[in-house]
Amino acid sequence: MGVAVNSDFFKFTYEFRRHNLKQLDKNKPRVSCIASSSISKKIKRTTTITTHAAASSSPAPGAHYPEQLLDVKTKQKSKRIAGIDQDELVDPKHLADPDSCFCEFNGVHLHYKVYDAESQSHNSLQSQTASQLPPATKKIGFPMVLFHGFGASVFSWNRAMKPLAETTSSKVLAFDRPAFGLTSRVFPFQQPTPDTENKKPLNPYSMAFSVLATLYFIDILAAEKAILVGHSAGALVAVNSYFEAPERVAALILIAPAILAPRLIQKVDEANPLGRNEQTERDTSNLVNLLKPFLKVYTILSMFLKYITQAMMQVAKGMADMLHSLYKKVLSATLRSAVGVTLVRILIDKFGLATVRRAWYNSKEVAEHVIEGYTKPLRVKGWDRALVEFTAALLIDNESKMNPPLAKRLHEISCPVLIVTGDTDQIVPSWNAERLSRAIPGSTFEVIKNCGHVPQEEKVEEFVSIVARFLQRAFGYSESEGKSMQAVS
Repeated sequence: MGVAVNSDFFKFTYEFRRHNLKQLDKNKPRVSCIASSSISKKIKRTTTITTHAAASSSPAPGAHYPEQLLDVKTKQKSKRIAGIDQDELVDPKHLADPDSCFCEFNGVHLHYKVYDAESQSHNSLQSQTASQLPPATKKIGFPMVLFHGFGASVFSWNRAMKPLAETTSSKVLAFDRPAFGLTSRVFPFQQPTPDTENKKPLNPYSMAFSVLATLYFIDILAAEKAILVGHSAGALVAVNSYFEAPERVAALILIAPAILAPRLIQKVDEANPLGRNEQTERDTSNLVNLLKPFLKVYTILSMFLKYITQAMMQVAKGMADMLHSLYKKVLSATLRSAVGVTLVRILIDKFGLATVRRAWYNSKEVAEHVIEGYTKPLRVKGWDRALVEFTAALLIDNESKMNPPLAKRLHEISCPVLIVTGDTDQIVPSWNAERLSRAIPGSTFEVIKNCGHVPQEEKVEEFVSIVARFLQRAFGYSESEGKSMQAVS
């Protein structure tokens, strides 16, 4: 019994353990698979995330980082000044027109254009009747040299060159001053060469250079004299050229001249400056005789104080001049720095196109080709630095004490002078032009109605007609004589 019980118990225990082992065997693989599956999924997910992060931070081709660089370069390329792309600036000769000419003067390649009326005369005479010809076809014998204003170029004379040449029956030449148009940008403050070590180079952006270039072009025209026509700031070049060589200037035509006219001082009668009568003079002489001893002492003290005051004033003036000169030198140095170049670019970008439109009486008439003509020089290499040099040269020119101020010499002009202005000029007011005409003896003053700062562009026919009448009067022949010359032709 006991043996039997023990046997049954043993059998029961064996079967129970076997059953549990089978259950463990069945459950063990299942639990293992679930764990490995979840772990593998986590590992796969982690690997995917890690791979994506590594790919996004990798500088491999086609990834995000190179695209960001491309975006930066695109933004840099889109940098524009007054609508002109500044990423691809070129040599000025690459922008030349078919009728453009270049010559070298003092190391600068000057851009100019010439219209020769004589070379065109045969074709024009065959195609026109006598009544269609310009009123002043009699050969005057003097060519014209045209000067553009600040920020302009030869382009501003495009519409006027041909009719002016037909009016004078001679050559008309217009050139770009350094810093403007298609004339080369040269920077004078470079290291001197052995040949120029002992010579001070002529600043190409100075007034002296423009004056010498003017005389050079008169020689190119093979003329003893020329009629100088200056618009706005170009009028300064014309007048300074006259004072440099008056024997080479036949006449001056100043259009909206940017020359500050002097205030006219009312003349005083030299014979009786204070308006005293004879009785007053006699009474005064008697009083002087009574006070003569006291007047001697007063005179001595007055002279002493006068000399002391003059000495103090000279010292003060010297200090003021020194400070003024120092201020201009500091300002000039600042202009030539990167700050000055940046400032010029900002000003041209913000106000350049607005100034062009403001120069016209009706800004809506400023066509797209006019804007393109004025902004074309902004595609030239170094245009911004050249404008800075030009501005700095203006300060130096104004500081020069070699000659009296221009305003004090205007009365010395003896050649025929015509001054033309628009009645609604917003750049240089017409009242300044009128005052300037009164400061130049014998000058002719004309106002064009409904016209702004650029009569030679906005009112070409009326402007040329005014010039023709002036030349008729200045060089001594009447309109009837001119018409008879046409009939003979």
